[in-house]
Amino acid sequence: MSDDLICVGTVGGAFGVRGEVRLKSFCAVPDDIETYSPLTTEDGSRSYTVALIGPIQNGFTARLGGIETKEQADAIKGLRLYARRDQLPSLPDDEFYHADLIGLQVLDTGGALLGTVRAVQNHGAGDLLEIHAPGLSESVLLPFTGALVPTVDLAARRIVADPPDGLFPS
Repeated sequence: MSDDLICVGTVGGAFGVRGEVRLKSFCAVPDDIETYSPLTTEDGSRSYTVALIGPIQNGFTARLGGIETKEQADAIKGLRLYARRDQLPSLPDDEFYHADLIGLQVLDTGGALLGTVRAVQNHGAGDLLEIHAPGLSESVLLPFTGALVPTVDLAARRIVADPPDGLFPS
């Protein structure tokens, strides 16, 4: 994926029979997704204008340019939609786009490597860093809070973490 693109939403499938889709927004202000239109696919091969119709549970109903039928809407279910970074607002120093965190090395406060950020998840109670630790078959989930993650250094491509005892093997 290009560093210039940020995933701002995903298509959940058709809504009705006239080509409308269910759209889940990943924006801090969910309906801002419409202001970043047109949105593209990850590879940039397709572009869609976005017009929100109304709110539904976990998202919106929307019209995407070029999608006119239920079959076309069903065919793009799961499609991730991207905006160019320069379309998005600048963030305060203590906020980050998830895409910027993925791939960063995670070190403990003593400088030992804990792993690499594989993904950022949010199940409703706050962001969790999914960290792939060397020698472990499963990832470790670390709450992304100021207390547990005191330093994010994007320039150095690293995170300093102070995880609870026992979260990572010694």
